[in-house]
Amino acid sequence: MSASILMFSIGIWFVAGSYISYTSRMSGKVDLAEYFLGSRRIDGFISAMTYSATTYSAFMMVGLVGLTYRYGVAALGFELMYLVGTVFLLILFAPRYWIAGKKYNLISPSELLSFRYENKAVGAVNTMLCLVMLVPYASVQLMGAGYLVETLSDGALSYTTGTIIAAIVTFVFCWWAGLRSVARTDALQAIIMFVASIALIGYLTSKFSDAGGFRQMLVANKGELLRINWSPSFFIGLTLPWTFFAVTNPQVVQRLFIPKDRSSIRKMILGFSYFGFVYTVICCLLGLMAALLIPGLSLPDNAMPMLLKRVPVSVSVIVFVSILAAAVSTMNSIVLTLSNMFGRDLLKALLPSISEESELRASKMIMIVIMIACLLFAQLRLDLIVVLSSLASGGLLVQLPAVLGAFFWKRATAKGAMASILLGGLTVGYMSVTNLKFLGQWPAVWGLLVAAFSFILVSLHTKVPDTANQFIDELKDEISVRF
Repeated sequence: MSASILMFSIGIWFVAGSYISYTSRMSGKVDLAEYFLGSRRIDGFISAMTYSATTYSAFMMVGLVGLTYRYGVAALGFELMYLVGTVFLLILFAPRYWIAGKKYNLISPSELLSFRYENKAVGAVNTMLCLVMLVPYASVQLMGAGYLVETLSDGALSYTTGTIIAAIVTFVFCWWAGLRSVARTDALQAIIMFVASIALIGYLTSKFSDAGGFRQMLVANKGELLRINWSPSFFIGLTLPWTFFAVTNPQVVQRLFIPKDRSSIRKMILGFSYFGFVYTVICCLLGLMAALLIPGLSLPDNAMPMLLKRVPVSVSVIVFVSILAAAVSTMNSIVLTLSNMFGRDLLKALLPSISEESELRASKMIMIVIMIACLLFAQLRLDLIVVLSSLASGGLLVQLPAVLGAFFWKRATAKGAMASILLGGLTVGYMSVTNLKFLGQWPAVWGLLVAAFSFILVSLHTKVPDTANQFIDELKDEISVRF
């Protein structure tokens, strides 16, 4: 595909997204709830699409395809575990986050922890953890865009050019109207992702039919990909962080604050479930097809870009734009959420008297810093996007005890929450940097164990917040009435 065709397709998509973003702006004064939550007035369809697009990033069409290319159907089991876990957690937690957000005027996931534990330091510590862990995860989205642009243009457009394009588009989609802009552009991008993946699988299926059938060719030539070849430790280490993704990754947790009513929450969960299942199966099928058509790749993450070079330009362009859209939809959600948490949970903790206007201005400025940090990290060009994403999510997994305790354990304390986040985060960080897998287990496993043990032990020996019982009981009563 020529560089001119790639740039033209990017231009069309950018203009369409920019128009949606620009027209999403609200007239008059824009407050924090409007900019970061769309005034909590997002309907069910848009909520479902922005949740899906935020979750299913370049990681899917580049990373999951690459993982399936290397490991076969084991990758499908990994991703379906995530989907089942996410749907279960959404059913359990979405009503609780939504009610708490509306009832107590909470804007960020970390702010909820600060409120529940009656200690702003909890939210500040949690925000610092998210900043450290989400920059690499956000960078993965830029990496996917970079690999794609470089490969499809045969080097006419560099990897760095691809990452810069994705970063610029992300920033524009975020800046003008915040969450309302991001949610609406996410809806467009989710539709593009879905249609493009179906178009590609349809075209390739017809080509395999001409050659005797996909299943027959796979059994005859790549039968090893139909066997589960992962060790238990590898499966647990890769899967565990994703299973709890819905309550530990703030960019998706924040989506639970935005539906306008109970019906919208249900539609969000149902829409995501359908989208997630179909998209997962398609991406894994594409990985298996790539293994047949393009064997011997040294970099599995190049499987999708190389596959697109074997299909008509009309199909390739649609899929190319869909992968960029997937990367940007996740990237802009992360950038928006992190900027919100910086202002709400770090800056406000240091400057309690800061006005909402100043907080919003500071939050928007930090977007630039976050974008630059992600862009620089992406230039490292680290291998295997899925593994890198899981390591980042493994660091975020240490929040799980504090989150569960906030909603379900009246004995949970602020010091317990801070101890679990700090000690668990340091454990994951140390083991990841030193490439240590104690007893064969990944950093995420040990980080979660350390976090859970610290949380329980410290909570049992420290003072319970005065309103802990009230918070949990009020949410329980509200859920019984509303849901």
